[in-house]
Amino acid sequence: MGKIIAIVNQKGGVGKTTTAVNLGAYLAYLGKQVLLVDIDPQANATSGLGLDHRNLEAGVYESLVGNKPIFEVIKRTMQPGLKVAPATLSLAGAGVELVNLDNREFRLSNILEEVRQEYDFIIIDGPPSLGLLTINSLVAADEVLIPIQSEYFALEGLSQLLETISLVQNNLKPSLGIMGAVITMFDRRNKLSEAVMGELYQFFPNRIFRSVIPRSVRLAEAPSYGRSILHYDPKSKGGKAYEGLAKEVLSLEK
Repeated sequence: MGKIIAIVNQKGGVGKTTTAVNLGAYLAYLGKQVLLVDIDPQANATSGLGLDHRNLEAGVYESLVGNKPIFEVIKRTMQPGLKVAPATLSLAGAGVELVNLDNREFRLSNILEEVRQEYDFIIIDGPPSLGLLTINSLVAADEVLIPIQSEYFALEGLSQLLETISLVQNNLKPSLGIMGAVITMFDRRNKLSEAVMGELYQFFPNRIFRSVIPRSVRLAEAPSYGRSILHYDPKSKGGKAYEGLAKEVLSLEK
């Protein structure tokens, strides 16, 4: 039975999709069967794995709002063991269309149950907002992984996100857990102040992942080639950091 991890942060530009794609790629590289579910209308995870979202006939939207079985939209990637349920242009309207549907918060959860036993991990790349698509991600997930950019303003909005997670736990998915936070876009020249680290540990007393993701040109370039960092430059600092993160995630399963 696969573990479902939602990678969520309503603040854009924090390395959310980079984390979803590369964590997925390295978990697959380490021998796991992984499904990456792209429910961000920007479709960056889809294009970052080499698929042209403009030319896809169907994606997650058709399963969420239509009745297309999820296994019919899943695509292979160049990484053995990693598949993707892609985002298409239609996903942009899904937040509005979901409002009038029955069980609207549970749509993603229900469709993922159909394929859950085929994967060790299902990773959901949520949109940078706190709308219905994000609520669907949280309800479908077993645990939430929160990428946090290593800068002072990153903590703004974090309490709002944790409040949303708490509302989901209290009203829709009591078993939802917080896996922890991963620090992204870390620049050694711009030392993350002790105060920010102290605050982060207050938010996440149990887990801030030891693997810190650096700000990296190679990580930023890889998606434009339709590749994860594993296929673009695995020896780079970014590649090593995501391999470390994948190993930490696996160590939590033991």
